[in-house]
Amino acid sequence: MENYAIEMLNITKNFSGNLANDNITLQVKKGEIHALLGENGAGKSTLMSILFGLYRADNGVIKKDGEIIDVKDPKDATRFKIGMVHQHFKLIENFSVIDNIILGAETTKYGFILKKESKEKVKALSEQYGLHVDLDAIVENITVGMQQRVEILKMLYRENDILIFDEPTAVLTPQEIEELLKIMKNLANSGKSIIFITHKINEILSVADRCSVLRKGKYIGTVNISETSKEELSEMMVGRKVNFVTEKKESSPTDVVLEVENLCVSSGRKGKNSVNDVSFKVRRGEIVCIAGIDGNGQSELVYSLTGLKKINSGNVLLNGVDLKRLSIDKRNKLGIAHIPEDRHKHGLVLDFSLGDNLVLKRFRENQFQKFGFIKKEEVKVYSDQLIEKFDVRSGEGAFSIVRSMSGGNQQKAIIARELDLNYELLIAVQPTRGLDVGAIEYIHKQIVEQRDAGKAVLLVSLELDEVMNLSDRILVMYEGEIVGEFNPKETTVNELGLYMAGSKKQTKEMK
Repeated sequence: MENYAIEMLNITKNFSGNLANDNITLQVKKGEIHALLGENGAGKSTLMSILFGLYRADNGVIKKDGEIIDVKDPKDATRFKIGMVHQHFKLIENFSVIDNIILGAETTKYGFILKKESKEKVKALSEQYGLHVDLDAIVENITVGMQQRVEILKMLYRENDILIFDEPTAVLTPQEIEELLKIMKNLANSGKSIIFITHKINEILSVADRCSVLRKGKYIGTVNISETSKEELSEMMVGRKVNFVTEKKESSPTDVVLEVENLCVSSGRKGKNSVNDVSFKVRRGEIVCIAGIDGNGQSELVYSLTGLKKINSGNVLLNGVDLKRLSIDKRNKLGIAHIPEDRHKHGLVLDFSLGDNLVLKRFRENQFQKFGFIKKEEVKVYSDQLIEKFDVRSGEGAFSIVRSMSGGNQQKAIIARELDLNYELLIAVQPTRGLDVGAIEYIHKQIVEQRDAGKAVLLVSLELDEVMNLSDRILVMYEGEIVGEFNPKETTVNELGLYMAGSKKQTKEMK
């Protein structure tokens, strides 16, 4: 009989009539990386929240090393050596790294925290697992990748041996993802058992030993990674074959919609620009992609176009209208749709309902208000249409509080809202971040349909597969400047990588 480090047997969880987990069994071996794969809303995070004590299962049992355990809350999970890195990190931003790591598990003597001893323990762990981070740094001042290392060190400091990673690569750069996968392998080699929740099948194939698949709350099966393929896993996940190549005809660009001329945006540091003398155009009927390693000015460029950040110098024209001094609301009314990179900060009001979020940019229209009062029934009818069209899954439909939804379904809600606007220019930043392969296929198809309907699309993506798959033209940004322009049919990922790393630079003027 197989000995498992952790077992979840016949787990069922019901939320107000929505069966999130339907008699699911998951068995994880000691020292293995076990991937948990499923569509947005398949029940993966709910299952792991039960294991970590955030939810209580309606039925089923949890076993650790063959013994039944009762995980009533996260304190119990820690007692049973179960740790979790959440999709959205649970860190106190104005605390130091070391204070976040030891919080709730402090070593004390006579009521005083023995921080020196704690630091020595954390330093030893960081050396052992290659998790180097400045322990005295304030969390809000370090990168997302470093914050994730802090979360991992929190688990190791508590001597957890069951490590849950919930969508750990959703907010990381390609370089940070590569580092994280190495760290996960090191952890497994040292005897830790890892449950790896992800939508990215390539990552599963590169790092996992086995993979269990959920679909619409049900357990579909478990496969050995050495005996499966990308196509088989994707079909198990969505219940049909998935096309990984976006089918699109040749673009036929016409009038210029967006014109950026010699744009400069300050970084806030004296004498330094985040965006430096950038010029380009986006026409109707084309998808222009800004590619580059995260942190090279892409965010500041988008903020300046949408009104979130002040333009220092240069011009931004939308159909010939200068946007420089216009508010965000006026830019929206002129025809800008925006899928932001940070869905929580700039995309959603988390404590509003899904319906209210879907009409955020349209609630002033007569369709949705009368004499300043919202027509709630109209909002529900409209929201239900978008929810069905974009397959946005939530417990209570339009009445669901957005904060309670999975990250992938929050993203789909933003995309549904923005694509349904009567816009001229779509600015899509990481539009498929956190989405499963079926949803990515659908969103890519929607973006191409928008292009073919004569919309102008500015795509910003860190995913080179997405860049090559969707773009009609590619602009590479490095250190705030556009250093190259490419036709995706005439370049390679390796060629783009040289420009993204600053090893090469074109001198010709961008179109």
